[in-house]
Amino acid sequence: MSSRPFVTIYDGITGEAEKTQVRLPAVFLAPIRGDVVHFVYRNQSKNTRQPEGVSTEAGKQHSAISWGTGRAVARIPRISGSGSGRNGQGAFGNMTRKGHMFSPLKNFRNGQRKTPKQ
Repeated sequence: MSSRPFVTIYDGITGEAEKTQVRLPAVFLAPIRGDVVHFVYRNQSKNTRQPEGVSTEAGKQHSAISWGTGRAVARIPRISGSGSGRNGQGAFGNMTRKGHMFSPLKNFRNGQRKTPKQ
């Protein structure tokens, strides 16, 4: 076993060196593993990401009802009302303009990564 070097201890408040010296703990002489450093860095950097997603009500905030069959149009729900160009347009479906998206991004997933201490 190689001898461990001595280190000086400094006061945390004043910053002055104390009179005594202690041996450096053996753990500081261990080689640094690049794969462990990369794993910890990658996991810790993922903890700063901001979750993203869309509102659960996006594309569904209209008063719309299907016209049913027999009108030679698709059975997609249509905007109710009159007096604007929006009435009668398709709504709610992911294939319509201003409709909801298929399988929207949700932010209930846990984006935090735990790093083991050993």
